[in-house]
Amino acid sequence: MKWFLILWACPVILLTGWYGLSYYDMSFGIFMLTRQAHDLVFAVYGHVLGLPPETIPPLVARAIAFDSLVVFAIIAFRKRREIRAWYGKRFPAGQPAESAIASFAKDANLSSAP
Repeated sequence: MKWFLILWACPVILLTGWYGLSYYDMSFGIFMLTRQAHDLVFAVYGHVLGLPPETIPPLVARAIAFDSLVVFAIIAFRKRREIRAWYGKRFPAGQPAESAIASFAKDANLSSAP
């Protein structure tokens, strides 16, 4: 499971890091991080896919979001027993309603006044 998360997270982190740095032209002297490279990459992808280059980043973001949901659903399915046990400890089964009301009513009025 650890390698599954690593192999999912590394490309996502690299892609978002590159996109953010190149979008804001923070190149640190590296051509791939320049805005020119950013525009060139999306122009090439747009030409290959037959789409306008400005429509590709939202499509990639939606794909990353969907993949993330799938990854977390797989993890939740594999850990469903631990999640159920944690939920049971965190939110124990409630008492019957009349016993809860009776204990609350008993403690509600502690006055000895008539």
